[in-house]
Amino acid sequence: MREPVFHDALPHMPWTDARTWRLPGMLPCEAEDWIRQDEAFAGQMAERDWLIATRQPLVHALLPEGRAAAAELLAVVLDLLARRPGYGVAGDRVTRPDGAVVRVDAAFPMVTLGRLVQEDLCLMQKQGEESVLTGAILCFPASWTLSQKIGRPMTGIHKPVHHYDEDIARRVQRLFDMVRVGQPLERYNALVYDDPALHNPRLEFDKRPYAVERLYMRSERQCILRLPQTQAVVFSIHTYLVPMARFSDAERAGMVAAGL
Repeated sequence: MREPVFHDALPHMPWTDARTWRLPGMLPCEAEDWIRQDEAFAGQMAERDWLIATRQPLVHALLPEGRAAAAELLAVVLDLLARRPGYGVAGDRVTRPDGAVVRVDAAFPMVTLGRLVQEDLCLMQKQGEESVLTGAILCFPASWTLSQKIGRPMTGIHKPVHHYDEDIARRVQRLFDMVRVGQPLERYNALVYDDPALHNPRLEFDKRPYAVERLYMRSERQCILRLPQTQAVVFSIHTYLVPMARFSDAERAGMVAAGL
C-alpha cells in the first residue's frame, strides 16, 4: 500500500450542523472558493500524478458530448490559477505550489486538470429531464467506480445509495438546474473508514465493508458550479482524510450520535 496522505483536521464537521447534515445540505460558496489548496496539497498531488500515470483508465473518462465543456472548464481553471498565490501559468506550462511543472494538453483537458488541482472534477450536462455524467477525472473515489457511472443520469449514478430516494433526486436535480454562473454551492459528507487509501473504488451493489476499527474519518467538500458558455454543471470533490485519533472524545461521541 502507498503511503497515506492525511489532513491535520477537517475544515467542517457536517454532522454538527443541521444545515449541512440534511440532504442535500447545500450552502452558498464564494465564487472562486470551489478550488482550494491545503496542507495535504503536495501529498495528494503526488498521489494524483501516480494514479494518472499508472491507472489512467480507472480515473479518467470523457464522452464526445462532454469535450466542449471539458475544454471550457480547463480554461476557467487556468484563469483562476493564474491569479492564485503559489501557481505560475506561462503558456502551456503550469508550475504548481509544490514545484511540479504540468504541461497543458488541450487534447486531454480532464487529465490535465487532474494534475493541477486537488479536486476531482465531474461534468454534468442536462439531457432530457436529468443531468448526465459526461466526463470526469476521479482519482479519489469514495466507494464508487467511474466506469460504471459515466454516461448515466443522476438517478442511475445514485441508485445504490441509501436514503437517495425520488424526493432527494428531485431536489438535487432542482439544485443543478438552478445553480447560476458565478454562484457556486457547497456541501460536505462524512464516512468512517478503516482503510486510508484515497483511491477507494467499489463496484455498484458490492456491500461497503464495515469499518470495524473506525480508524479514519473521510469527508468530501462537494461544490457545484455552472460554466458560462456550455452551461454544463461542474461537480467538484475535495477529499479530506483525518485519523480518528486526532479527534477529541467528545467529537468522536458526536459522530456516533449522528449515526457515523
